[in-house]
Amino acid sequence: MDPRDPLDPTEAGTTRKVGVRDLRGNLAAYLQEVQEGFTILVTARDRVVAELRPPAPPEAPRRQPGGLRGRLRPAPDFDTLPPDLLAAMEGEEG
Repeated sequence: MDPRDPLDPTEAGTTRKVGVRDLRGNLAAYLQEVQEGFTILVTARDRVVAELRPPAPPEAPRRQPGGLRGRLRPAPDFDTLPPDLLAAMEGEEG
C-alpha cells in the first residue's frame, strides 16, 4: 500500500501491513498514522515481524500507604461532639 494513500480516519483501530523496505522509505508518514491511532504490521517476506501502535494509556499511579503522613492535620475539635448530640447517641434526653 502506498503511504500517500491515507487510511480512513473514521475507521479507528485500522491495521495496515507494510514491508520493511517500504517502512524505511516512509517512516515519518507511518509514524504519523500510528500517532493518529492506527496499527502498522511490519512484514518481511510476507511474515509479520513487528507491530507499530500507539502506546497504552498511562496507568493511574498507585496510592502509597502513608504518603500523606505529616501533611494532614485534624481540626482541633475533630473528636469533640456537641453535648446534645452526645446525649442523643447515649440515649439520654436533653
